[in-house]
Amino acid sequence: MSSIIKGMTLLMALLLAPQALLAGPVNINTANAETLAAELVGIGPALAAAIVRDREENGPYKSADELKRVRGVGDSIIANNRENIRIEDAAAAAAAPAARANP
Repeated sequence: MSSIIKGMTLLMALLLAPQALLAGPVNINTANAETLAAELVGIGPALAAAIVRDREENGPYKSADELKRVRGVGDSIIANNRENIRIEDAAAAAAAPAARANP
């Protein structure tokens, strides 16, 4: 009986694991709202749409901290996601390996 309870406890822990364990890197300058909501902890569909709208109206983010210009994004959201937030320009990132290969 004890092993059943341990197994059920483990299953519940896995099912209720924080989204932070499932989050992955996301470029906040290129990701759509669905990706932002899926990959960033504490960012739901409405806040993700606001991030995309802000980016379109005010230009790309130069740092993760600039997300604070979006109402609803504060220090805790940024801190919880800092490891997964990417800001590099997709074109620059694609060119970087070629530049390193051809000095």
